[in-house]
Amino acid sequence: MDYYPGSIKALIRSLARLPGIGQKTAERLAMHILQQPDEDAHRLARSIVELKKKLRLCSRCFAFSDDVLCRICNDPSRESGLICVVEQPADMASIEKSGAFKGCYHILGGGLSPMDGIGPDDIKIAELVTRVEKEDVCEIILATGTNVEGESTAAYIAGILASLPVKVTRIASGVPMGGDLKYVDQVTLKRAMESRHGI
Repeated sequence: MDYYPGSIKALIRSLARLPGIGQKTAERLAMHILQQPDEDAHRLARSIVELKKKLRLCSRCFAFSDDVLCRICNDPSRESGLICVVEQPADMASIEKSGAFKGCYHILGGGLSPMDGIGPDDIKIAELVTRVEKEDVCEIILATGTNVEGESTAAYIAGILASLPVKVTRIASGVPMGGDLKYVDQVTLKRAMESRHGI
């Protein structure tokens, strides 16, 4: 990269730190930014600075928000008594894109992982319990991942909520639509059999 001046090298290094962006992609992005009108580059820089300045976590569900409460928590048409518990904001976004859920969310900020030093006090489990105790919640849907951390997080939360007057459910998992059974792993097939339902 010695053929680039320091300012371009600095931009390439910064872009290469982003997840999923390698050296070549960072170089391509830097060249694209250079070729754009000044106003486009300023707009990009302003949007990043504005994001870092304004973005916060919703005080109720811990989703990303520009205000004290996020758009979903502020929406009176949502079923506030139905709370879907997810690990990360990206998980919430995936469920929202599906259009299948009209309740509210609770974002834990991770999953239990003792090997990585992440225990119950490191994620938003206590805040979930407080919501169940103080709000009129009828059902908690545990939509954590199906990996070991997600399963142990779901089991832990279900155990904590067992003594409270709220229905606790777990999202179904199993064979994907269009999936060929011979290519599905044994754990997924086992879960699909356990989660079967009438038709």
